Amino acid sequence: MSPATLASIHALSVSTLSDLDMAGTAVFAISGALVAAKARQNIVTFAFFAAMTGVGGGTLRDLLIGAPVFWMHATAPRAVCLGIALLVWFTPHRYWHERAIDWFDGLGLASYAVYGAAKAIAYGIPWLPAAIMGVVTACMGGIIRDVLAGLPSIVIRPELYVTAAALAAGLYVGLTGMGVQPILAGAVAVVLGFALRGHAILHKVDLPAYRR
Repeated sequence: MSPATLASIHALSVSTLSDLDMAGTAVFAISGALVAAKARQNIVTFAFFAAMTGVGGGTLRDLLIGAPVFWMHATAPRAVCLGIALLVWFTPHRYWHERAIDWFDGLGLASYAVYGAAKAIAYGIPWLPAAIMGVVTACMGGIIRDVLAGLPSIVIRPELYVTAAALAAGLYVGLTGMGVQPILAGAVAVVLGFALRGHAILHKVDLPAYRR
């Protein structure tokens, strides 16, 4: 390929991975707002749950890798969270599937795991900490949401959750390490991470528990 073609592919990859950040923020915000809806909270609580769930994982990620906290330097992430809160507030609850929280959370999990790992790599973090950072990015939003709502944390529920985030982040790090273009590596990692989480949601798949 010519240098111009390679530069074009790289620019597209960076843009697509950035879109994953916004997608993860949006779907996590939906899951947060739906928790507020299930608890019959007011509009302010809707906005708070959507915002904290949407940007919580990314905030911790940026603090740990030494990056500027993303929502402090851009209006879009907070605007998306507030828009999501209003959307869920004005949408009749019957339009949302009973397990919509789990499905939106699962999609956000896969997207954020990949983007978290990608951003860590971009900031010079080695491959293993970068993969772990993807998991942290993906899981923290759901943890914050559940703690705020007084629910059992999603990471200690029986079905696979952290494992799906680890699969997505690990696949991205591994594939890019082998020379696969980031856009393709990201797509494969998101699809397989979400597929694993979806399989766990549908079939209650879990890892063997500790037995003495």
